[in-house]
Amino acid sequence: MKVTFLGHATLLIKTKLTTILVDPFITGNPLVKDKVNIDDLKPDYILITHAHQDHVLDVEVIAKQSDATIVSNYEIATYYEKKGFRVHPMNHGGAWNFDFGKLKYVNAIHTSTFADGTNGGQPGGFVLSADDKHIYIAGDTALHMDMKLIPYSYTLDLAILPIGDNFTMGVEDAIFASDFIECDTVLGYHYDTFGFIKIDQKEAKKRFLEEDKKLYLLAIGKSILI
Repeated sequence: MKVTFLGHATLLIKTKLTTILVDPFITGNPLVKDKVNIDDLKPDYILITHAHQDHVLDVEVIAKQSDATIVSNYEIATYYEKKGFRVHPMNHGGAWNFDFGKLKYVNAIHTSTFADGTNGGQPGGFVLSADDKHIYIAGDTALHMDMKLIPYSYTLDLAILPIGDNFTMGVEDAIFASDFIECDTVLGYHYDTFGFIKIDQKEAKKRFLEEDKKLYLLAIGKSILI
């Protein structure tokens, strides 16, 4: 799989069969500017971890132009289904076999409300299994003990964890999280977009290295292969 960082918590994941977009927040991200053109994004699926605007801002435009299937919890899926979009609803602990592989919707600790005040249900994350690889996409979350359940079912190849602190885990809790999920290869996200979540990137990488872990902090538009 190829995982491309599109800023903040937005990811473009290409499997052998499909293109998957996660939490599209592009046009409102001051760090993206002209680095990403949403008209070029043609995902087959859009995964949404929760309803906050910095995770759903560009969902409707992209879904309309690509006819993507929106995958999220029941409340978020229903919100978009009422607007005429193709959706697949899920809920915590549930899994589904898609044409590209398997998704499991797992717990996260955060809040989840649309900008218009609509309830976005409970936030979550995803474990994506495709191309004989397993990726944990944590979404916006605090460190929590349910993360320890993931290694009972999956040997993760990559964990994508928020590290910006203030609204989510910071670097130190992300290190604990990597222990909980038994994955020492981490892609950090949800950092540096605005003042509350700015981090010292060199120090973050140093802290992971001190724990014999690898932290990837990708420039916008850059990718890693797993």
